[in-house]
Amino acid sequence: MTYSSSLAASRQRYAARQQNTARVRAEERTLGPISNTVLLIVLACLVGLLYLTQVTKTNALSYTISDLQAQQTSLKTEQDDLEIGTARLQSIERVKNSDVAKALVTTTPEATLQN
Repeated sequence: MTYSSSLAASRQRYAARQQNTARVRAEERTLGPISNTVLLIVLACLVGLLYLTQVTKTNALSYTISDLQAQQTSLKTEQDDLEIGTARLQSIERVKNSDVAKALVTTTPEATLQN
């Protein structure tokens, strides 16, 4: 075996005749470290924005709820005052129309006392 035949034999091991020695492989597309970092920052900003919108909605609703609770308290107080006034007016009418009140005799003062 000569030098040239030994080189040819070693080449045949790697590549047959009329075949490319370099294989073309489909390259997978991946994101680099900078693109990953930028993407993570954008996602974090979106999540933060979503959180802030939810908190803002909750605060707006809590102000509405507190206003409605204050209004409810004032209306309950007003209702209690009206019930007391109604009971007072009804009791005066009841006393005037009762049998005991009708049986009472009215008196007129005959003289005034002086000290």
